[in-house]
Amino acid sequence: MPEVTILTESDLRQLVPLDLEAIGCVEDAFLALATSAVVMPPIMRLDIKDANGEVDVKTAYVPGIASFAIKISPGFFDNPKLGLPSVNGLMVLFSAQTGLVEAALFDNGYLTDIRTAAAGAVSAKLLSRPDASTVAILGAGVQAKLQLQALMLVRPVTAARLWARDPAKAVAAAADLTKSLGIEVTPHAKARDAVNHADIIVTTTPATAPILMADWLEPGQHITAMGSDAEHKNEIDPAIFARLNRYVPDRLSQTRILGELHHAIAADQVSATQEFAELGAVLAGLAPGRTNPGDITLADLTGTGVQDTAIATLARQRANAAHAGQIFSA
Repeated sequence: MPEVTILTESDLRQLVPLDLEAIGCVEDAFLALATSAVVMPPIMRLDIKDANGEVDVKTAYVPGIASFAIKISPGFFDNPKLGLPSVNGLMVLFSAQTGLVEAALFDNGYLTDIRTAAAGAVSAKLLSRPDASTVAILGAGVQAKLQLQALMLVRPVTAARLWARDPAKAVAAAADLTKSLGIEVTPHAKARDAVNHADIIVTTTPATAPILMADWLEPGQHITAMGSDAEHKNEIDPAIFARLNRYVPDRLSQTRILGELHHAIAADQVSATQEFAELGAVLAGLAPGRTNPGDITLADLTGTGVQDTAIATLARQRANAAHAGQIFSA
């Protein structure tokens, strides 16, 4: 009988830290999306409005990777009031040759956090200035912290500013990051003050109205927008699109529906039929990224199934090498 590897969140935190290999596997996944016959269906989402909840299901088959993942990712955003995490979920890994289950990864959203942070690092490598050293983070949750950690792996970051809608959370997160990352992270009461003169700006909130405005931006800045992964979410002022030198989506078909592009189209800032090169195409050299130090660039990241297949495969590979997890006969 085939064997199935069972990995818990505790296992996965040990096996898959946020490191350069994790960033590299996500980078390779985006490259494959642009250069090979990847099969990636649209995101399936279930909204449970009575509980302020949503469930996303993502998957992708990537030629050359022996397995594919199906991820189930609930987000119930009132859970903190109950003393529960807002994000949960698991990934199931299947053989791409036989369709048999190879692994069940009970990560409670951890692998999604890692692959999302890795995508932010990939975007910054491609689109921010190589000398970018100051980062503004809008948000104070888990992803806000991971985004800064990931950026420090790919850019010479020496200082960061942090803003959140809850000032107390901004203060606490800034103190925690200063201690854990060894750089000065300063909390700000106003988002505009946080982004002033920042080289890289990362928005990572569940905002439903813009928190980053067009008239705040300066030449040379790069923006990574993380939070707009549903139609009603919106962090970026649509007027920003008129100031951009380069807009790069993770998946154009998704950002037209879910991302910041969706809101720019609705505000008549961008044509609904306008074409934009995706992140993978820039990685492959099929389209330009930043071409001038003074460019203003935006990466619109809504999350893709190729990232999930890539990170789940990396987790199983590391588990096999370490003989980690529980093994069951299917």
